[in-house]
Amino acid sequence: MVVEIKRNPTRRVKIGSITLGSDQPIAVQSMTATHTQDIDATVELVNDLQQAGADVVRIAVDSKKDAEALAEIRRQTTANLSVDLQENYRLAELVAPHVDKVRYNPGHLYHHEPTRPWQDKVRYLAQVAVDNDCAMRVGVNCGSVDPAKKEKYDPADSITPMLESAWEHCDLLDGVGFTRYCVSLKDSDPRKVVEVNKRFAEKRPDVPLHLGVTEAGLPPDGVIKTRIAFEQLIGRGIGDTIRVSLTVPNNRKKEEIEAGRKILADVAAGRVRSVVDYGLKTLNIIACPSCSRVENEAFIDLAQQVKEMSRYAESHAITIAVMGCRVNGPGETDDADLGLWCGPNFVNLKRGGIELGAFPYDQILGKLKFELDALIAQR
Repeated sequence: MVVEIKRNPTRRVKIGSITLGSDQPIAVQSMTATHTQDIDATVELVNDLQQAGADVVRIAVDSKKDAEALAEIRRQTTANLSVDLQENYRLAELVAPHVDKVRYNPGHLYHHEPTRPWQDKVRYLAQVAVDNDCAMRVGVNCGSVDPAKKEKYDPADSITPMLESAWEHCDLLDGVGFTRYCVSLKDSDPRKVVEVNKRFAEKRPDVPLHLGVTEAGLPPDGVIKTRIAFEQLIGRGIGDTIRVSLTVPNNRKKEEIEAGRKILADVAAGRVRSVVDYGLKTLNIIACPSCSRVENEAFIDLAQQVKEMSRYAESHAITIAVMGCRVNGPGETDDADLGLWCGPNFVNLKRGGIELGAFPYDQILGKLKFELDALIAQR
């Protein structure tokens, strides 16, 4: 099954040889973890990521020596490069000539020249980007939010300050005529990543979004955590570029690209670990991608059998979820109209959050059809 996902109507933003936007493929990014001044190691990693399919590679710059190294790195690679300015926004004019995108964090603009208004700093960054044919990313992180915004809200509310900061910076950039930017709103909690990006997109559906879960951690858990956030957002048409942030050594960094590509392919095919509302007005069958947690390979055949059996209900807006294990299955079928999660010998059947029982693999299709017919009749 190929799912038709209606993307948010985001505008085009050119980054080197690629373009973000609703009419473009979702781009996949990664970031170097080498010391930027170690030119050979950084070039090697950038090129390795590019060969693995990275559309953009981000490099951190903390000093003038880093900026000097970046100039040489640029000469040795054709990859689309983004630079992370960290706290010294003034480095922008040194690095912009060598990159395709400049990323700044609104929460870091207060560390350097604290008495200068942040608005002046953003106008400066926008002009540097224009002068050097660069795109920009406004990168808002939960752990480094504008202190003036945090003071306005309950400490338990980490999302609203992020949103206010992002919207405010978008308004300023738009006001000076600079629209070649995207926004990221990141947290280490996938649920917060989903909420903050959904709320941002409701108000600014025109702004391309870079999706990511910070500190996702080691694979496979880091991939799963990121996957769940991406499924919920990309399935709703939110997101124009992604990064899977994994704790892996440099020689395995390309796993971020591989994981990102796999997630995009799975969401498009309906192979998801969480129940995704694709906004479809027809039957929606989702099945998680099989992994090492699957305890009975019959799950894969069952997913196909469910698809074939339910064809007669294609005109009904009903979601059936088929999950392959006892880890994700019980909780992540709650949001489906009908859910199956597979154990070693039995398949558990649910209607919404209600458990209907566990049935042998050779009996489950009949039980599912009975519940599907009842649901259609009820509606």
